[in-house]
Amino acid sequence: MRVLGINAVFHDPAAALVIDGEIVAAIEEERISRRKHGKRPVPFSTWEVPELAARWCLEVAGLRPEDLDAIAYSYDPALAQASAGDCTADRWEPLRTLYVERAPRFLQAALPGLDPARVQFVPHHVAHAASAYLAAPWSSSAVLVADGRGERSSYLAGHVRDGELQVLATADLPHSLGLMYEELTEHLGFLRSSDEYKVMALAAYGTPRFAAELRKLIRSTGDGSFITEPIDWASFAPAGTGEESWTQEHADLASSTQVVLEEVLLDLARWLHAATGETRLTMAGGVALNCVANARLYADGPFDEIWVQPAAGDSGTALGAALHVAQRAGDVVQPMRHAALGREWSDIELEAWLRMARVSFERPDDIADAVAEVLAEDGIVAWFQGHSEWGPRALGHRSLLASPTRREHLELINDVKGREQFRPVAPMVLDERAAEIFEGMMPSPYMLFTHDVREEWRDRIPAVVHVDGSARIQTVDDATNPLMARVLRSFAARTGVPVVINTSLNTAGRPMVDDPRDALECFGSSPIDVLAIGPFLVRRPSQDTVSDLQVEAQQRMVQP
Repeated sequence: MRVLGINAVFHDPAAALVIDGEIVAAIEEERISRRKHGKRPVPFSTWEVPELAARWCLEVAGLRPEDLDAIAYSYDPALAQASAGDCTADRWEPLRTLYVERAPRFLQAALPGLDPARVQFVPHHVAHAASAYLAAPWSSSAVLVADGRGERSSYLAGHVRDGELQVLATADLPHSLGLMYEELTEHLGFLRSSDEYKVMALAAYGTPRFAAELRKLIRSTGDGSFITEPIDWASFAPAGTGEESWTQEHADLASSTQVVLEEVLLDLARWLHAATGETRLTMAGGVALNCVANARLYADGPFDEIWVQPAAGDSGTALGAALHVAQRAGDVVQPMRHAALGREWSDIELEAWLRMARVSFERPDDIADAVAEVLAEDGIVAWFQGHSEWGPRALGHRSLLASPTRREHLELINDVKGREQFRPVAPMVLDERAAEIFEGMMPSPYMLFTHDVREEWRDRIPAVVHVDGSARIQTVDDATNPLMARVLRSFAARTGVPVVINTSLNTAGRPMVDDPRDALECFGSSPIDVLAIGPFLVRRPSQDTVSDLQVEAQQRMVQP
């Protein structure tokens, strides 16, 4: 089976291609369109198809739309229902019928040649669940999905045996842990449906003094589900304006909400463990991107092992829908081996880009060793290597790197990216050294759990230690990212520290860098010392060199 998965309805549109049960490609629309979260902000288009992402996935495999056996769409309009403020029930039914009929036509218009009869609707939360349990390395597990909303619900808990899902519990709208967290995000002055991670970071600066009141409004029900009552956020703290204007009240409200969210998730996990008897948990949905909550589930919950899909938000439903349809058709689905599923360029193509950009570059004998030397000398490196990452986290392919040994590097990196100073940066660490430095679940290849930094290491890597003593780590091994493992070993040989700062290669408000043009633009417009792009190294020109280039440019402008 050749199955193209599509996520388009809510946010983070994406496409994924599965052939004969193997994940071939997956990419979010924003990486190619350069529109953050992939969609035009106004008006918000429910049926805006990720055309660029879908075309690229097909191009990778040498397929045309007519070659596809199925198109898996991660939303089933037949299950949707009118929610408060949308429209009345008598108006909603004909609209639902219209959506069922029109959605395949939208896809056909975006991908000429596609057979609309091959479109299969996959319920949103089933797609989320499949993106976890079918991509995980286990055939059986408990599965938990929590997000903002699907067609009519916001949560799914189930049991997977040999790849078959049994749904055990759900929560219908308006009850939603994801929407509750979105509302808080908006109240604090951040962007709803995209800035929840800022609230998670801010929570570390507060105390949960509002938790008792919030527990009355956000609570589990004892039967595998939960209730979220309407919350007057202003009764706890005034509306914020985001960025650096937060107050202690805002931090305390973020801390209180985070703690209550964790407690509800623990209750759900304990119920699910008792209902299934499983020792392994797989997770997806936007709430599963809350790495602090994931770490709490691992530390205090009943499961021995937890696996979270790296694109756990809505983009990941493109992959889940494709895997679900492939498995239903009889394909033996292979687990996800890594998250490097996006675009890449050959050395020849990268060199052509550098020559076209008219930048000076070199090709060192060992790019990993050359980068480690720059990092050891406190330089900042833009790192562009191999296939881009699937999901919202930089995982050593489109990264901004720096040494963690100086605390001021945290402020410097946040200045380079133009983001709030209260936000932490993540450490990348050699897999075999991780347990020596951090406490928590190992390995952690997708940066989806926080770990306590061991006391004896906190002064050695201060730039990556958050205010609460934690760090959101990524473990690196030779099998999945040998080049980055070499950087870490070379850096450790110079400094004694097998850890580097790793944050996404982008500036505030822009999607993560994906292609060579993006990399050159980011490097050229930011105070970054070195761009390591494939085997090539581009150094920041000296001021004298910059002056010479400006003179040359002016001369070219006046020539006929």
